[in-house]
Amino acid sequence: MAVVCLGLAASSFAQTAQAPAGPSAAKIAVENRRAAFTLIGNSFRWFGAAAKGAAPYDEAEAKKRASRIGFLVNFLDDAFPEDSNLGEPASKAKGDAWTNRADFEKKLAAFKANARAFEQTVANEKGATDGFKAAVASLGQDCKGCHDSYKLK
Repeated sequence: MAVVCLGLAASSFAQTAQAPAGPSAAKIAVENRRAAFTLIGNSFRWFGAAAKGAAPYDEAEAKKRASRIGFLVNFLDDAFPEDSNLGEPASKAKGDAWTNRADFEKKLAAFKANARAFEQTVANEKGATDGFKAAVASLGQDCKGCHDSYKLK
């Protein structure tokens, strides 16, 4: 009898105790895109310095950072669902990313493709060559173009 009572009490407690609510899918998407863009920016910043001669070019470092960028752009595929237009302070994305979706998607797709091409360029170039500098400038323009249109300052 005692076992039955304990079983009923445990069952009753389990039914009334609810798991704490976690963040919404939209909030998770915002957190993921912020993390991805932060890591991409942190990896890319070194390339700007190396292209300008402000930091020494290191082939192993360049390959490592380019590989990170090439990997991280994969996280952007699911980073802007329709319900993740949360506005400030939750997000730095402008609402235009959703209202001008075709242009936004075009720029995002170009950035992802160019980031992967950038990774290949870094793998093929040996040093801070003109080809390396052109690739850095090109990917930097992708970033700037999207930031100018779709990121709050």
